[in-house]
This record gives sequence, C-alpha cells and structure tokens, in this order.
Amino acid sequence: MTVELAQPATLIDGKAFAARLRGRIAQEVARIKADPGVTPGLAVVLVGEDPASAVYVRSKGRATVEVGMNSYEHRLPAETSQAELLALIARLNADAAVNGILVQLPLPAHLDETAVINAIAPEKDVDGFTVLNAGRLATGQKAMVPCTPLGCLMLLRDRLGSLSGKDALVIGRSNIVGKPMAQLLLADSATVTVAHSRTRDLPALCRRADIVVAAVGRPRFVQGEWIKPGAVVIDVGINRTEAGLVGDVDFESVRKMAGAITPVPGGVGPMTIACLLANTLTATARVNGLAEPQGLTP
Repeated sequence: MTVELAQPATLIDGKAFAARLRGRIAQEVARIKADPGVTPGLAVVLVGEDPASAVYVRSKGRATVEVGMNSYEHRLPAETSQAELLALIARLNADAAVNGILVQLPLPAHLDETAVINAIAPEKDVDGFTVLNAGRLATGQKAMVPCTPLGCLMLLRDRLGSLSGKDALVIGRSNIVGKPMAQLLLADSATVTVAHSRTRDLPALCRRADIVVAAVGRPRFVQGEWIKPGAVVIDVGINRTEAGLVGDVDFESVRKMAGAITPVPGGVGPMTIACLLANTLTATARVNGLAEPQGLTP
C-alpha cells in the first residue's frame, strides 16, 4: 500500500531560479563590457523551417540580447548541403566576436548531425555536445557542460545543498541529458544509477532513490507509487498531449510522495536557456583569460 506524505511536495520554481540566474549573468556581462571591454557573442544556426525549432531560436536570441550579449542568427534553407553548413561553422569558429556556437537540432535528414556538432570548436561548444567536451566531462576535466543537465544540477544543489552520498536515479541515457546528468551527479559524489527502456523492475530502483531525474520522453511515465517518500524529483520531459504540455512524471501522484518536484512547464525548461547564456559567458571568460563567474559551472 502506498503511504502519502502529510504535505504535498514543494514545487521547485525553475522559472524564478532562471530569472535570478539571468540577472546575475547580465551583471557579469555589464562588468566585462566595461572592463576589459569584451562583449560575449552567441551564434545560433537554424537549418530549415521546423516550427518548434524556430520558436526556440527566437527565444534564445531574445534572451541573449536581454542580458547584454551580441546575438547572431544564421537561418539556412532546408536544402543546405553538408559542405555549406560546415563552411559556416568554420567561419564562426574563426570569428573572434563569436564566443558560443549552437546548431539547433534536429537537422534535416540529409545532414550528418554528429559531423556537424563535432565541427564546432570545443571552446565555443556552448551546448556541450562535441565528443571532446563529452569526454572531458566523463573524465572529470574542465568542459562545456550540456545546458539542461547543468540546470538540473543547479536546482538540485539549491534544494539539497550537498549531493554527497545521495542515491540518484537518472531515467534516460541520451547524450543530451541522461549521460551527462549521470556524470555531473557522480562528480558531486552521489551514487548514480542510469535506467533505460530495458531496465528491469524500474519501480524498485525508484523507491530507493533520494533523487530521481526523469528524461525518458514518455508522458506521465513515472508513477507516484514508485517514489521514495521525500525524494526530490526533477522532470526533464516536455510532451505535447491533448491535455497540453506534460512531463515524464505523473505530476499529481508523484507530488503526493515527493519532498520536492519540478513542474512542467515552469521547471527545467527555463533553466536550459539560462544555462546556455551561462555557458556563453563562461566560454567568453575562458578564451579571454578572465576569472570565471562563480556558480555558473559544475
């Protein structure tokens, strides 16, 4: 029998946290623009006319300008060739005004996403997707960290303080969220299990976890009866359903068991763009030999 907590879980307000983070970034940008006179620049590349991608690109451009950075948008037709796209990335790699490069995914089917991502200079890879940054993260070296896992880590640290010794379960093994999330949790001395579509008895794994990060891409997949009382649940999922946007967690049932939970929308989503700006600022500091702002990297 499932025993519900006396009080429902505290909501982790990612939207408010992201707003504070953007405010800090804006202050740092203003400081380095004044002295030593450096303006961070973020270039976003969009190939084709995917509606969702176009919305994301506009949001990123607006957020970049709001914190005082330069925003460079490159919109290419869907029929752009691999050679043309790689040539653009090469120009952006060589452009000193560009500190961060983001290629909006997914790309049209005829383009090789892996080759395109790995063509980005690692020091400008603000998505943290290149194989070099992934390897650096996995081996504990200084890396550019994928934005969504970085945002999740910030929310967890804010809620729990130290993660040392916590039992953490990451549901999902993607290169974008699951794998880097596990690496970040390990680096903070959590004990980490990565679950996926072939994991046996997933509910049992959930019931022992102090931290659950759900990034499996299945609407309302994680059930309340799976959750250890008082656990912190980070819901990365964004799924469009007839009922609207929902996460990978069955929010109402999980909230009755968890100690804290991120809502969808308003949880992890706003953190992703804020962390993109944080990564652009970090990349700018590193290439210019400036002190890195505190609290913006793992």
